Amino acid sequence: MIVQIYEIQTPGEAEQMITLGVDHVGSVLVSREAWRQPAIRDTVRAVQAAGRVSSLIPLFSDFDGLARALDYYRPDIVHFCEALPLGAAGRGRLAALVAGQRRVREAFGEIRIMRSIPVPADGRGRSADILGLAQAFESVSDYFLTDTLLAPEAGGAGEKEPVKGFVGITGCTCSWEIARRLVAASTRPVILAGGLSPENVAAGIRRVRPAGVDSCTLTNTAGADGRPVRFRKDRQRVGRFVRLARQTAAVVAQDGV
Repeated sequence: MIVQIYEIQTPGEAEQMITLGVDHVGSVLVSREAWRQPAIRDTVRAVQAAGRVSSLIPLFSDFDGLARALDYYRPDIVHFCEALPLGAAGRGRLAALVAGQRRVREAFGEIRIMRSIPVPADGRGRSADILGLAQAFESVSDYFLTDTLLAPEAGGAGEKEPVKGFVGITGCTCSWEIARRLVAASTRPVILAGGLSPENVAAGIRRVRPAGVDSCTLTNTAGADGRPVRFRKDRQRVGRFVRLARQTAAVVAQDGV
């Protein structure tokens, strides 16, 4: 069971996550313009030196920008999380993203690729459409990650997501039934994400049977208004998340329930 935690932007916090048992430590490049962040590069190096896996989300997708960033950071995984078009009208966009990912793979063969597959929060949208997205990316991906798409009626364009054009950081769970079907159909390891917390990670593992689990928003520190604060982790919540994921995975593996 892979345990992945995101929004780790400093070496010190990465070391805390590693101490808590996190396997994949994820960082985020929030824009193409601010692509060069020495603290994040130091974070990647600290994770790798500890024998864990560094993952990097770039919130941009042009090849020149990606190549420059990947050459600078050299993470173990590059994670693409663009909102993917669900309808026939978006086939050109989908083909361009697949081609871009293939180009990254050819240029940086040592870096593994994770692709987020958007899954509606309430199961709206046919599971066949979601599985079709994964199939399109299968040959150019090493991992899939299910994440929550809030507005499938928008055709997967990501116009109404917290970060426009991308999926993630919603704090809402995706359809676990569709995620379960993706796990069953995919030849790539699938990491379950989308609104996972210490309170529901065990149930998610039992229902979906993923290769791993991911948390971002709901293991962040809460602010004075009770809402999660970006890029600040709650160590106690991360520790509980890791323990419950490990315990549940062990029970599932032993009993098959």
